[in-house]
Amino acid sequence: MVGFIAALCWLVLAAFAVAERLILRQFTGRVTDSRRRRRLTTQISLGRRILSALVITLAVAGLLLTIPEVRTLGTGILASAGLISIVAGLAVQSSLSNVFAGVQLAFTDAIRIDDVVVVEGLWGQIEEITMTYVVVRVWDERMLILPSTYFTSTPFENWTRNSPKIKGSVEFDVDWLAPVDSLRQHFEQTLAGTPLWDGRTGKLEVTDAVNGMIRLRIVVSANDSDDLWDLRCLVRESMLTHVQSLHTSSIPRQRWKQEPLNGPGTPDMHHCRQGRPPPNFLRCQLTAHPASSWSALGQAGQL
Repeated sequence: MVGFIAALCWLVLAAFAVAERLILRQFTGRVTDSRRRRRLTTQISLGRRILSALVITLAVAGLLLTIPEVRTLGTGILASAGLISIVAGLAVQSSLSNVFAGVQLAFTDAIRIDDVVVVEGLWGQIEEITMTYVVVRVWDERMLILPSTYFTSTPFENWTRNSPKIKGSVEFDVDWLAPVDSLRQHFEQTLAGTPLWDGRTGKLEVTDAVNGMIRLRIVVSANDSDDLWDLRCLVRESMLTHVQSLHTSSIPRQRWKQEPLNGPGTPDMHHCRQGRPPPNFLRCQLTAHPASSWSALGQAGQL
């Protein structure tokens, strides 16, 4: 009887595993929507785990009931089942909460296998969803294991909740002399020459103009987060190379202006070289980064 129960349990578990693979293979070939395919994969995988846990529990109970002493003990246990259930519930409260959270995640479609998420400040993909924990594969190939209750009680980012398509930005500062139209044309040429761009969004705008510099903000879109990262790096490097080679006047710089204290005129630098103050001291108007500007004045021998 013990061997029969164990063999039957093994057979049922193997049947569940085979059925899961057949169903996933069938849906993978028929369903073209990646969002629906990932949802079905998550639900079928977790459903197989739940049924397997139920079969194992029944098998263990059947094995124990084959022992007469345990059967006799079970009669007394059933008589006090209410008290035992309360004690057991308090003892495994955290484990049961993780189990119910795992079921909730699978059937409420909050996260799915292969979803791109940001948890604990780390970017990664959902590798596995079990009844008690979730495995997240971080971008550097590390595996981050989180309890299921984390995703039901803590806010997190899901970049592929509705669609894997995503937008991103690139920001950099240039000088006021920068030819924005020429930079925009080069940016459009860069997008047209790369397959990473999906053609949805691509624009360059001036978002700020203070402190002697203007800030350019580039917004691009891609089919998924991997392509977006490569596209942002490509655009940033292309714009940097373009500015360095053709528009050196666009490189951010610091300016300072000198004025005579007692009217117009140029101070006598001969007095500065001899260590004596010039007739007219300079009043320096620093437009950006006072520390670096005073350093420049000191190197010029004017301080």
